[in-house]
Amino acid sequence: MKKAITIAALAVFSAPIAWAETPLVPYPEAYRSWHHVKSMVIEPGHPLYNAFGGIHHLYANEKALEGYTATRFPDGAVIVFDLLEAVPDNNAVTEGNRKVVGVMHKDADAYSATGGWGFEGFAEGNPDNRVVKGNAAAACFACHEPQQSQDFTFSRLRD
Repeated sequence: MKKAITIAALAVFSAPIAWAETPLVPYPEAYRSWHHVKSMVIEPGHPLYNAFGGIHHLYANEKALEGYTATRFPDGAVIVFDLLEAVPDNNAVTEGNRKVVGVMHKDADAYSATGGWGFEGFAEGNPDNRVVKGNAAAACFACHEPQQSQDFTFSRLRD
């Protein structure tokens, strides 16, 4: 009887630990058909060039569009940061290889420790090659945290 109670107690007390694990941010299938928010190029000399140098395209799903026009983003909002190499070519800059697909996924309950946002980076756009892997607080949120007044985002819709 004592053994059964001990096993039951372990099950009850260990279950919340398993549930408390932060869920993985899903890969955003077909994101390039979403609303294009904006593009920009980070060139050599910019303080973020080593980490984010190249061509950036930002995409937003329907829920994220709601957030861009309001003061807060609703749960289910997804913003994609598509980073590609910038290739100089005959006095123009063209897209090279994809470097990373960065994702912000809003779920206030699941990602409460990082402002309600889940963060992930998929190297070379490969859904199986995660680069953040549960280190969102240091890898992403530390930079986004000062943007609290914009619900931790940097971008705005283009006029």
